[in-house]
Amino acid sequence: MSIATKRGDGGQTGLAGGIRVSKADLRVESYGSVDELNTVLGFARSICQDKEIATWTEEIQRTLFRVGSALATPPESKKQPPIVSQEDIDMLTNLVHKIEANPAILSDWSLPGAHTESAAYEVARTVCRRAERAAVRFIESGGEVQPTVLPYLNRLSDVIWLFGRQIECNAGVESRLRPETKGGPKWSRAW
Repeated sequence: MSIATKRGDGGQTGLAGGIRVSKADLRVESYGSVDELNTVLGFARSICQDKEIATWTEEIQRTLFRVGSALATPPESKKQPPIVSQEDIDMLTNLVHKIEANPAILSDWSLPGAHTESAAYEVARTVCRRAERAAVRFIESGGEVQPTVLPYLNRLSDVIWLFGRQIECNAGVESRLRPETKGGPKWSRAW
């Protein structure tokens, strides 16, 4: 059996459970964006020298497979979607609190690109926000998804932003948007 089945040549794809839909379907857009996020996080992890952040990133990537599968499984599917749990969200919230506890972490707007590894996480953060917007569009169009998916993606973008700041902090790099100012609104950063 080949990966080139040719079944998608006409612009359709299969959802979990064998249901065929357009590749432009909002459900496909939402789980495709999560897949892209997972890939971008994989790149960030591949260049990350901080073993703790790399380990957290790998755990997040594994969870993103469940998030994507939950988005890819329509209610009429015979297959049950994997659960995105409150514990998954709590793990991210705990990471936020752990990293924010470092008094040296930047709490103001940051300018992406001050450090290669943190820049990779900035790209991942923006892809995460796009995945979140795609999931919101899907839900607002009437699509059904577990109620934990949006909070997970929202919290994840905060965590990814903080990963970048932790990397910069450890490297002694300043990424403040306006270096001449010290301060600004606390935690204004991960829009």
